[in-house]
Order: sequence, then C-alpha cells, then structure tokens
Amino acid sequence: MLLDHGLAFKPDFPDKLLDKVPVSELCEEKGLQPTVFYRWQKEFFENGAAAFESKERPARQVAEKQKRIEFLEKKVQSKDEVLAELMAEHVALKKSLGEL
Repeated sequence: MLLDHGLAFKPDFPDKLLDKVPVSELCEEKGLQPTVFYRWQKEFFENGAAAFESKERPARQVAEKQKRIEFLEKKVQSKDEVLAELMAEHVALKKSLGEL
C-alpha cells in the first residue's frame, strides 16, 4: 500500500502526474513497480468516494449502535428478571410438592 512507502513518498506523486511525468518514469524514480501504482489507482477509483464522506456519519452510526446496545441490554435484563421469577415459582412449587 501507499503507506508502506512513508509520508515523504506521497506529497509529490500527484503533482508530478499533473505535470504529465510518465508513470513509468515516476515509478522508476521512486523505486516502485508500475503495477503497484496501477493497483493503487484502481483502489482509489473504487474506494475514493469514502475520502469525501462526512466525518459525522461514523459518529452518527456509533450513536445508533450505542442506542441499539442499550436497548438489547434492557431486553436481556428484562428476560433475566422473568426467568428468575419463573425459577423462583418452580422452586416454590417443588417445595410444596415435597420434591425438594
């Protein structure tokens, strides 16, 4: 990935492409295989829109997930309370029948 080549590698890459420096020349200068460059380019075009998405969206998703977690925790607590009540009644019934 591009990160493997360090931050110093990235800044001038787009500028040189805009200056119409051939990809093969740029890759040779940076010690990079052209196939790696084209793979990065493909990944960018496939996933580049994510770079322009609002940063609020993940925060909203986190808030929604937190609400869902709280809802499910309350639901589990409610079920645990019902189960505890049923078990208490079961034990009381067994005691009354002399099975315990």
